[in-house]
Amino acid sequence: MKRLSLIVTLAALFGLGAYQVQATTPQDNGTTAKQDVKEAGHDTKNAAKKTGSAVKKGSKKVANVGAKGVKKGAQKTEEGAGKIEGKTQ
Repeated sequence: MKRLSLIVTLAALFGLGAYQVQATTPQDNGTTAKQDVKEAGHDTKNAAKKTGSAVKKGSKKVANVGAKGVKKGAQKTEEGAGKIEGKTQ
């Protein structure tokens, strides 16, 4: 008897739950397609800004390292030229 009442109760609860899921209307959270497109545009703009900033930072770093290498190479060339000049005199 207990098993039958448990089965009936579960079936009733399942039926009630299925009815409520079907009876509820979809909720509109206030966003429209136009608003979604606007938000996507803003997100794209922000991503482009971040990417541009990262590229600028990386380019600056590469330029500084390159300038440092050129300067060091020029100093070494000058030192070598000074040594050769001392030997030829």
